[in-house]
Amino acid sequence: MKTLVLGIGNLLYGDKGVGVHAARKLLEEKLPDNTKILQVETSALEVLPDLEDYERIIVLDAMETGGIPGTVYRLRIDSCKSPKEIASMHAFDIFAALALAGGNKPSQVIALGVEPANLEWSTELSPQVHRALPFLLDSVKREISGQDPYFQL
Repeated sequence: MKTLVLGIGNLLYGDKGVGVHAARKLLEEKLPDNTKILQVETSALEVLPDLEDYERIIVLDAMETGGIPGTVYRLRIDSCKSPKEIASMHAFDIFAALALAGGNKPSQVIALGVEPANLEWSTELSPQVHRALPFLLDSVKREISGQDPYFQL
């Protein structure tokens, strides 16, 4: 299955950049030829042309649920909550990009998120999220290879 992995987040706000950090690590790995990794950062609108070329999208991002920092979550994207407002064109999120894709959107969109500990001004991940990174990367590889996920919410 053609898979697009999107590393989303803001590298200037600590753990909000976890998706981008994960995408950078995945770019160093040997993955199947039918897989593309993109560092989206803060503007998901940029990936709109790519959405119709892939059957499955895996979104990597920080996911605030009030849980224990460093916890990794797996959800269908339609189970995730979208921000109510768009403050700027840079704040166009994956939900807006998928809505604009309309009938051309992929059949499967999965979100793998990490509960953040630090959302303050920083270019580093918190120790809790840094420790969760190998599990997040392994979870992505399991999704790509079609193996059963470790967990499902």
